[in-house]
Amino acid sequence: MDTTFEQVRELALRSVTDVRYPIVKTYTLDALWVLYDRVLRVDPNRPDDPDRDRFLLSKGHGPSAFYAVLAAKGFFPAAWLDGIATLESRLGSHPDATLIPGVEMSAGSLGHGLPLAVGTAHGLRATGRTGSRVFVLVGDAELDEGSNHEAIAYAGALGLANLDVIVADNDSASHGWPGGIASRFEVNGWSAATVDATDHEALYRSFTTAHPDRPHVTVAAYRP
Repeated sequence: MDTTFEQVRELALRSVTDVRYPIVKTYTLDALWVLYDRVLRVDPNRPDDPDRDRFLLSKGHGPSAFYAVLAAKGFFPAAWLDGIATLESRLGSHPDATLIPGVEMSAGSLGHGLPLAVGTAHGLRATGRTGSRVFVLVGDAELDEGSNHEAIAYAGALGLANLDVIVADNDSASHGWPGGIASRFEVNGWSAATVDATDHEALYRSFTTAHPDRPHVTVAAYRP
């Protein structure tokens, strides 16, 4: 399916389930579009290919952008977007990996996605699938969770070069971090870049930057 970014934005707006927070549901669209359109090795005809790249959406309470990108890339029909969160729909207010093609994890409680991504990356490396990359998108407020602090430290200590984190930073964290979000990862041995969340070329450069001996984080800063 040959879709432009403008068209996928319209798809995302079709699947906003909470009218009070439409921006929260769609401001991750730029990063997800660049990732799926230009970086990830995934095939909608073989969503379970063992050699595929993996993407995990930890920020599962805002799935509209994710659903729109999956539909645009042919993982499921775009018509599914119009029935989101109904009893008959596979598309819930949080993604369900048992119902939706292309979804790697069922999202719910915040703070789970990054630890799961670390485990997935470690498992791929341990089984010799070193060509498969793992990306996970987390919210900046999720980093307040202790589970993420442990995951960041562990991934850095292991030098998981097949792991990339995208932090959707809309300045909503309660505590923050001295020196900014990137420094929190860097002190644990990660490489890091902070970019404008709407700058597609900067996102692409960060997603494709070489980090052969360590994991990498892209802090995608959104300031409307």
